[in-house]
Amino acid sequence: MKNTVKLFARPNGTYGVRNRIAVIPSVACANHVVEKIAAAVDIADAYTHPYGCDQLGYDLELSFRCLQTMGTHPNVGAVLVIGLGCEEILPHELYEAIKAEQPLTELLVMQEYGGSTRTIERGIEICRGFAEQLARQGRVETDLSHLTIGLECGGSDFTSGIASNPVLGAFTGKLCAAGGKAVFGETTELMGAEEILRRHASMEEVFRFIDERIKAVEQVALDMHVDLRGTQPSPGNIEGGLSTIEEKSLGGVMKIGAEPIMDAIPFGAKATKPGVTYVDTPGNDLACSLGLACAGAQIIIFTTGRGTPMGFASSPVYKVTANAFIADIMAENFDLDLSQIVEGDMTIREGGEKLWNDILAVAEGRETAAEHLGHREFSLYRVSPILT
Repeated sequence: MKNTVKLFARPNGTYGVRNRIAVIPSVACANHVVEKIAAAVDIADAYTHPYGCDQLGYDLELSFRCLQTMGTHPNVGAVLVIGLGCEEILPHELYEAIKAEQPLTELLVMQEYGGSTRTIERGIEICRGFAEQLARQGRVETDLSHLTIGLECGGSDFTSGIASNPVLGAFTGKLCAAGGKAVFGETTELMGAEEILRRHASMEEVFRFIDERIKAVEQVALDMHVDLRGTQPSPGNIEGGLSTIEEKSLGGVMKIGAEPIMDAIPFGAKATKPGVTYVDTPGNDLACSLGLACAGAQIIIFTTGRGTPMGFASSPVYKVTANAFIADIMAENFDLDLSQIVEGDMTIREGGEKLWNDILAVAEGRETAAEHLGHREFSLYRVSPILT
């Protein structure tokens, strides 16, 4: 088995699978400017979001931390922060926090620089200069232990639990054996699998954290007079053949295979231990992707039976399905079709080998389907109500 991979070395000691420019707004008011700048430079991505003002306490802190983490993500080679000038996420503070780890960082504040048009023109100049510098950077051979892979599922159907997610579990076993990290979340989709999670947990405190997060999210729903155990699976899951939230959760847990869960961390925190780490994320695909990327995922493997085109700004999203109909009708959106497993013509182990080889190729530069189609979605995760 190959035990090295060619990645981009970063000043902060991390390694990336991509070398792109992040154009980050400190507030939603700067989104249009950010989109215009990023659209003009091939390797630039717009990290647009609806926040930056009218947030309270921890919610504001979390948004700041997530934006900072995106600016220092291993796949980001340069950063341009765009501020308005009167927002609650202070653009100068965000710039300084990112630049401490990412030397190729610049800042433009619209109220200081002169409005939208001038900021867009100067921003494009800066990003084109970044692109020239990044083009001169090469990959270096490094150990597989520097890989962190996000494990995600969405739009699940009957094939997810019997094919796609078990293959992801086989992949996870190979990654952990090589010293790498795997991160998974989707707390709302773990209900009913608590006893299995207890057996996977490496320590009692790891399981206790996961169990408390499951109970907390269920209580939030109950406080809103909603019983998650009665409203899940979703209509799409049911149409796809899932009958109960327990069935959905049991299929979801298959993503980590037989591996122990070595750590459990809150949303926005970084995974530090080799092996599998649980991240407390919602089930929402985009918010979950943010949580996994903040944990350090350079690539996100996304299994789905119903089909979804979504990508993510910082991390290539590799799409897997075992649903033959979806694999055919949405072929352009998928990287791996595992429907042969359902048909009895491929084993889980064979699927895991295929996935392993593909992910190493993606790590070394092969585009995913989502990247090829331009799917680089991004948003922040809000935890407080809008009061102002």
